[in-house]
Amino acid sequence: MQRRDLLKRLGLLTGGLSLPNLTQAQTFNAKPQRVLRIAHITDAHIQPIIGAAKGFEKCLHHIQNLDIKPDLIINSGDAIMEAHGRTHTSADRQWNLYNEVLKSENALPVISCVGNHDIWCEKETAVSFNDGKKWAMDQLKLDKPYYSFDRNGWHFIMLDSVQSRPDGSWYTSNLDEAQMDWLKKDLRNTPALTPVMIISHVPILSACVFLDGRNVKDGNWQIPGRWMHTDSAELVDLFYKHPNVKFAISGHIHLLDKVEYNGVTYCCNGAVSGNWWFGKYQQTEAGYAIIDLFEDGSFSNTYTSYKS
Repeated sequence: MQRRDLLKRLGLLTGGLSLPNLTQAQTFNAKPQRVLRIAHITDAHIQPIIGAAKGFEKCLHHIQNLDIKPDLIINSGDAIMEAHGRTHTSADRQWNLYNEVLKSENALPVISCVGNHDIWCEKETAVSFNDGKKWAMDQLKLDKPYYSFDRNGWHFIMLDSVQSRPDGSWYTSNLDEAQMDWLKKDLRNTPALTPVMIISHVPILSACVFLDGRNVKDGNWQIPGRWMHTDSAELVDLFYKHPNVKFAISGHIHLLDKVEYNGVTYCCNGAVSGNWWFGKYQQTEAGYAIIDLFEDGSFSNTYTSYKS
């Protein structure tokens, strides 16, 4: 009788210990809740030839027919093929086509920033450049070239990567002084526990810029200042001071990469137009990225082709 009583007590004790362990394991395995799904499109390069409008339409249909539909679309620039050096009439035709396709084939909200191809600049002067950027902003329904907003527990910062050179010649990629001051203030005013996502047209930090053509000359890498932010080091240092900056996305290069540095993930997410509507560009298919943001500050970035 004593032996049976001892076994009963041991059985109760074992059962009592196993239940909390099971509950704890279930808690550890619980997945964070998704709070927002974004379709990231970039470099659509719409023009009234080579089937660009039909391709863009197919991309928008693919996005909206996903099993889990995105909450919004982020367009990170180069909506049209080329405004720089074209006539006003040509640029206007491109913008009209882009907006017509978006209006007729898309029901999702779209948030945008300006790309270099969006800027009409008939003469390479600072005045002409700024006027052209203002026109692009009007077409994209932007009040400012850079801005921020909050949604579903995340803070989003839309940057303006494209600046005119001091001599008035075509653009370089960085933040001007006023924008950098604004960005520092915006990050200071963002609560430390709020995760931050950065959007720019030109990559802030990228690997694929080294592989876009033959860029080694005389034994040295030579990467143009138009391909990656020339103020990358300053931005990287700034983000390091704000650990809630989690994620940065861009386009511009039409290639696909992922760079992780100092706790920030930088994704260059291909191009809707691929090789400017002539198939894939190097190894990157024409496509877009689906970005899932979660309540704990984690995220996923998945690039997909809409052509299959």
